[in-house]
Amino acid sequence: MINFNRFYKLFSVISTSLVILSILLLIFKGLNFGVDFKGGTLIELRAKDNQTNVSILRDAFNKMNLGDVNIKKFGEENDFLIKIEKKDTSENIIQLIKTDLTKSIGDTYNFRRVENVGPKVSSELLKSGITAIFLSLVAMLFYIWVRFEWQFSLGAIIALFHDVIITLGLFSLLNLEINLSIVAAVLTIVGYSMNDTVVIYDRVRENLKKYSDIKIFELTNKSINETLSRTLITSITTLLALMSIYLFGGEILKGFSLAMIFGVVFGTYSSIYIANPILVKLRVSQKTILKEETE
Repeated sequence: MINFNRFYKLFSVISTSLVILSILLLIFKGLNFGVDFKGGTLIELRAKDNQTNVSILRDAFNKMNLGDVNIKKFGEENDFLIKIEKKDTSENIIQLIKTDLTKSIGDTYNFRRVENVGPKVSSELLKSGITAIFLSLVAMLFYIWVRFEWQFSLGAIIALFHDVIITLGLFSLLNLEINLSIVAAVLTIVGYSMNDTVVIYDRVRENLKKYSDIKIFELTNKSINETLSRTLITSITTLLALMSIYLFGGEILKGFSLAMIFGVVFGTYSSIYIANPILVKLRVSQKTILKEETE
């Protein structure tokens, strides 16, 4: 049996430090919101020859005075992703871009996809994304509050907060773009993290009813070991799928898969080293369970 208890203090310090650092990053550095939330134009361009590269395209777009333009390779060798933060996203501006680009590099390209997001729409999408995350958290917290005793609920809430904050903190630190797919990833992380915690908490409750003479410190360790194979199998198989998406799924799915990879790792970690130590700190015992059931 693995003794997880001996690492509780060490990982508590590490987790607290990471959460504080993540909050500071979110406050002072902020998040790199993409076109979905800031507004602008997203163009997926495919070159017809091998001569066109990022440098040539950047020079061509700089001549158009469109403001901040981000260009990078995307998908196949001749595919490029162009993000323009200029708020004028009318069809006329797209036509002007095509005309100016043809003058600069010739008819050597195709616009495979064009997405325009105006300031009003982007603002609404940002509000909707924040609302979706908030409501999902509220729903999860309500379920866990009803399903378990308040000590378990508090542990699950803190573990959930830990996973989401550190994931967002990493995105801030690495300056990774936040778009609608990342919101979907965060919502998935919320569910995944809660699932891992609930599995272990269920076993803790069962063991509390079985063993009245075992201290909570030892009992949580026993419960983690009993569910460890299930937790690791689920996490590893999920990570393998996500790594495949990250490596072979193309540029569009990289942000989503990376957020999910962070979330799965932190979710597995927090279910062991965040959620359970809180039960130990609150001195949960068999009396806690029996008291709740008789009320």
